[in-house]
Amino acid sequence: MESLIAVFQKYTGKDGNSCQFYKTEFLSFMNTELAAFTKNQKDPGVLDRMMKKLDLNSDGQLDFQEFLNLIGGLAIACHESFLQTSQKRI
Repeated sequence: MESLIAVFQKYTGKDGNSCQFYKTEFLSFMNTELAAFTKNQKDPGVLDRMMKKLDLNSDGQLDFQEFLNLIGGLAIACHESFLQTSQKRI
């Protein structure tokens, strides 16, 4: 949990509010912490759409709860991928 909070705090606050990601901060986070994901995207608008979908209150920023929705979604996707890989080995 500490690591999630630390990563969130590392990227927020540069553009103002230290409790929310602004778009530039979100892009910086994605391009640094999740570089493997972003580099494999062929669609240049995918990050904009991700942010818009995660921004549940449509304020143009992501708060910690909205950030956790991203992390949870990534964890689910990784788990499903792991299960598929494990089943192929059997």
